[in-house]
Amino acid sequence: MGNIGVIYRILKALDISMDYEEFDEGILSAERLGISEPRRLYLLHMLLDAGLIEGIAIEIDCAGNFYISKGRPRLTLKGLEYMNNNSLMQRAMKAAKGIKDSIPGV
Repeated sequence: MGNIGVIYRILKALDISMDYEEFDEGILSAERLGISEPRRLYLLHMLLDAGLIEGIAIEIDCAGNFYISKGRPRLTLKGLEYMNNNSLMQRAMKAAKGIKDSIPGV
């Protein structure tokens, strides 16, 4: 799955997480997303910069490494609109749904 598909999964996970009082950090883990930790941090950083998510901060240490400072990531109104209006997101959503429908347990 490409970056757009992973971004959709991140945004969708944050959308679903609004129904719960406690946030499960595991839903955004690199392992669960099927990507490397550096890629996960870069994608989260891009989503923050674009204003699609909020509630966390991506910090850079003196060695130039990214890390997440604790917080509860949230989807913004702009993020919701992006999910609903972006044609690439719509295609990623359909592809993810097709994969989920064809593979049990995904």
